[in-house]
Amino acid sequence: MAELPGSVLFACSMNAIRSPMAEAILKSLHVKRMFVDSVGVRKGEVDPLAVEVLDEIGIDLSRHRPKTFEQLEDGFFDLIVTLSPEAHHRALELTREMACEVEFWRVPDPSLVEGSREQRLEAYRALRDLLVERIRARFPPPAGPSL
Repeated sequence: MAELPGSVLFACSMNAIRSPMAEAILKSLHVKRMFVDSVGVRKGEVDPLAVEVLDEIGIDLSRHRPKTFEQLEDGFFDLIVTLSPEAHHRALELTREMACEVEFWRVPDPSLVEGSREQRLEAYRALRDLLVERIRARFPPPAGPSL
């Protein structure tokens, strides 16, 4: 298995959809192999559609409580993955004085999609599937059952 970071932070605008989904997916692939957390630039509320689409693949997001960069209990991470331009700028400010890699993953914000409930769910599923693909590629899971 490739060298994995010991700690990863996912960041987006409100810690309501993209970053908590990424956190939960990575945790499901690498249970207890690394420390994983997520934050937002601003504090939002967990999006129920994000909870629903992760539940479809057996991941529970219902207990996630959004937080901001300022609310982090541990300020050191090996890698910060940003999922919105706003979060990327904030992460770069945060890491000016620490040795930490920052990666920007351009991913869509499904909350911007309008339409029927099913059309909106499809946007959330597309994000979920994209995150699973990116996370599996960046953090290869150990052999055995997985997503």
